Amino acid sequence: MNERQRARRPGGRSARIGEQVHQAVTELISERGYGKFTVAEVAARAGVADSSVYRRWGNLETLLTDVALTRLNAQSPMPDTGSLAGDLRTYAANVAREITGPDGLAVVRLAVALSSGGQQGVRAGDEIRDERMRQLQSMLDRARERGEPAPDALGVLDHILAPMYIRVLFGMVPLTPDYIDGLVDRLL
Repeated sequence: MNERQRARRPGGRSARIGEQVHQAVTELISERGYGKFTVAEVAARAGVADSSVYRRWGNLETLLTDVALTRLNAQSPMPDTGSLAGDLRTYAANVAREITGPDGLAVVRLAVALSSGGQQGVRAGDEIRDERMRQLQSMLDRARERGEPAPDALGVLDHILAPMYIRVLFGMVPLTPDYIDGLVDRLL
């Protein structure tokens, strides 16, 4: 196995360290909030050297952005059910499950903090927003290609995501299936 193949190998030590560091970040945000811990504390909690964190992510903001994007993409992927209504219901249910799960509030708070955390934080927030908007747009484009009328991505944000995020941030949970379906129905 050459060096390039070794670097691309999924799983293994690198994946394990990534998971440990991500979990440490999520725990620290849950316990202390955004901006109240250092790379050294993340590394200690994850059981890795500071240099491992810096080598892989460069700085805390980049690490936090990676945690938010990874969680977003892993827990709330874009579905393809064959209809826009089905896609939106599945997507909304996935988001609701993620943001009301054990680490959900911490991840929501992280995304909010990254969106308003100074110049570098704004760039991180932009990256998170842009990635999710790109994914939403692909789902909406698929619907249009099938001949279905589809709202724009901001409509999905305004009518489905924002109400769920606000409810979670203010402790107004659970997000019931009827509530989620109602959000989708009102949008469509």
